[in-house]
Amino acid sequence: MPTPGFATAEGTAAYRARFAPALPLAHFRDFGGLALSSIGLGTYLGEPDAATDGLYREAVVRAVGLGCNVIDSAINYRFQRSERAVGEALRALFGQGIRREEVVVATKGGYIPFDGGYPPDPRAYFLETFVRPGVARPEDVVAGSHCMTPAYLKHQLGQSLANLGLACVDIYYLHNPEQQLDEVPRTEFLQRMRAAMAALEEEAAAGRLRAYGTATWNGYRVPPGAGGHLTLQELVRLAQEVAGEGHHFRVIQLPMNLAMPEALTHETQALDGERVPTLVAAARLGTYVMASASLLQARLTRGMPPLL
Repeated sequence: MPTPGFATAEGTAAYRARFAPALPLAHFRDFGGLALSSIGLGTYLGEPDAATDGLYREAVVRAVGLGCNVIDSAINYRFQRSERAVGEALRALFGQGIRREEVVVATKGGYIPFDGGYPPDPRAYFLETFVRPGVARPEDVVAGSHCMTPAYLKHQLGQSLANLGLACVDIYYLHNPEQQLDEVPRTEFLQRMRAAMAALEEEAAAGRLRAYGTATWNGYRVPPGAGGHLTLQELVRLAQEVAGEGHHFRVIQLPMNLAMPEALTHETQALDGERVPTLVAAARLGTYVMASASLLQARLTRGMPPLL
């Protein structure tokens, strides 16, 4: 049985209080009333093998025990093995007394995931897993790997919940939706985004997700006019058109580190006729920002003093 519930204000506040003597109050940030640790744990890298699964299980348990209550994954990471390792770690934590309400779990959908490893015949796998059951059509797929139709996203959310052993995720991201702009015109892309948002609003109403957003690599970093550019205000307006002011499009994820500072330093966003950086646009629009690749996949830690 999946673990019921989701992160709550009361639960995350209790988690924060548990670490109050050791961690500064500023370590935790507010997201819609939730107390989120300023450091989260990602699950992107590593080989798709049992040894790495075990390392991830240990890392999640250790991180939550040290004051990190934000866990991020994606269904395609390590052929679904990262989500499953997170799920196993969460079950261990819940068995140790950590409550579901204390932990913020995020995952992503959009890329076509294999199951546990690379299949002998990827085309046959795709046809058997997605086409024959009616989950996706070949023409729905962009760049040979990306799909965000309503039926596909609902299927993928369900699979992610099964992998994680949860009834609800706190954040569900559309994974690199700008990938669609490689092959479809912007007008078609916006129609696809609207349909995807409508599907995710239905999932929010059904209690399978609490908030959704976009997890991007280039979308908010590249300037207007670039092929994969995303305008945050345009997406917020789409969400408002779909679900009114009570929409659940509340968070975006983007790279932010010393080597990739564009979200802070580059005015890539048009906002009410003004050009501003993405972080400024998000603040004005009331959209929470989650940074990815904060240490550039550990490359920015090389050569640092042992104390750090």
